[in-house]
Amino acid sequence: MLALFFTVFALLYDFMKRRRSWSRYPPGPTSLPFLGNILQADFKNLPEYCARLRKQYGDVFSLQFCWENLVIINGFEMVKEGLITKSEDTSDRPHYSISDCYGYKENCSGVVLARYGQSWRDIRRFSLSTLRDFGLGKKSLAERVTEEAGFLCSFFKAKECHPFDPHFMINNAVSNVICSIIFGDRFDYDDKQFMKVLGLFQDLVDASNEILPQLMNFIPVLVYVPGVASKLFSAQDNLFDFLKGIITEHRESWDPNVRRDFIDAFLEELEKVKGDPRSSFNELNLLLTVGDLFTAGTETTSTTLRFGLLYMILYPDVQNRVQEEIDKVIGRERKPTMDDRANMPYTNAVIHEIQRYADIVPFSVPHMTSRDTEVKGFFLPKGTTLMFNLSSVLKDESIWARPYQFYPEHFLDADGQFIKREAFLPFSAGRRVCLGEQLARMELFLFYTMFLQQFTFFIPRDKPRPSEETTSSTIRAPMPYQLCAEVR
Repeated sequence: MLALFFTVFALLYDFMKRRRSWSRYPPGPTSLPFLGNILQADFKNLPEYCARLRKQYGDVFSLQFCWENLVIINGFEMVKEGLITKSEDTSDRPHYSISDCYGYKENCSGVVLARYGQSWRDIRRFSLSTLRDFGLGKKSLAERVTEEAGFLCSFFKAKECHPFDPHFMINNAVSNVICSIIFGDRFDYDDKQFMKVLGLFQDLVDASNEILPQLMNFIPVLVYVPGVASKLFSAQDNLFDFLKGIITEHRESWDPNVRRDFIDAFLEELEKVKGDPRSSFNELNLLLTVGDLFTAGTETTSTTLRFGLLYMILYPDVQNRVQEEIDKVIGRERKPTMDDRANMPYTNAVIHEIQRYADIVPFSVPHMTSRDTEVKGFFLPKGTTLMFNLSSVLKDESIWARPYQFYPEHFLDADGQFIKREAFLPFSAGRRVCLGEQLARMELFLFYTMFLQQFTFFIPRDKPRPSEETTSSTIRAPMPYQLCAEVR
């Protein structure tokens, strides 16, 4: 009888926790007691799982993971309404237990995962201003990117048409750009310490794509299972140790009269607010913000460039046409500049199509409603976790002529001129739009044009045609492949 009583009590408690008494709440699949829809969800391929549910329930539907209400928003019009029109209501972040293991807490969450409030506003405003001070959007930073692209091209040239995997060298080159801003220095491609750090960073990306971290967000008790958290977060701890070392070196050599980089600028702010416990500028936020900029400034851009080279060896006609435009506008001797982009519509269209087709981040970082609101007439109560399906926008069949094909003409008009597409949202949109969008656009254009200005890339003659399949995870990446680079 006692067991029966506790079973009934537990079921009633679960029902009260999971019941949805709100009218006009988005529809969704029936959930199980305690677990909700966790057992039904395909965490290995959430975009495909959500695409199936979208056909059944529409552009706005709900899921429940344990006792957390989750609403998925799909399609350009609905994503636009949620991210832009209702941005004041939907720009908060949910708190997950996994964040505690990373060191994030109230008022100390860096710039990506911070709650929508004064601390986030202070850190984001400071970060944007400081990035601009160190060249964001200016010719000086473009020259730095061009210089780094030159180092990478020298590496390609040294391969002398031998097959190689460009993964880690591209990671190193792209990472060096953001490193020069936040650390004040770059790292040689054979720097063993930095190679180790990039390996740790890749381990961290791989770990975040596993099912366990995603489940930890909704089943907090998993964080405390002996051995699970320590193994999962070892890469994060080691990466933080690397960043702490650089911050310590900066602090020891810091001169208030000389601002060398982002860390120096943050240390300057720390001096200004010393003794104010309410300030957003503190030691932990310095570490977390530097970590956010380092990781965000490396992964998505480097992965996009890897996709770009993959598509060039798979679509040699596109590569040839880009090279023809480069030869006509820039030539083979002068280095490209950002001013060239306006005169290179096809190259610009190809870069945009690489981003659209690769669809690297299928879902934006989860949002949360900060107050009761509505999207498409559906009621979203305060505290609802929102996932904006960017993949459904970049592959929206009502907008793109060939959504599931690599087709640069998506960004060209009838006269062959580049056209902006409102549904092009690889950087998300609204108040939480990617902080490094401007830097990423600059890097993609300059790296890509220098690659194709100097080399023709092709599939190694003794290797099979690489697959266009991607890793189905939080951050999509191409499957490992090799290519050859022939000097033009």
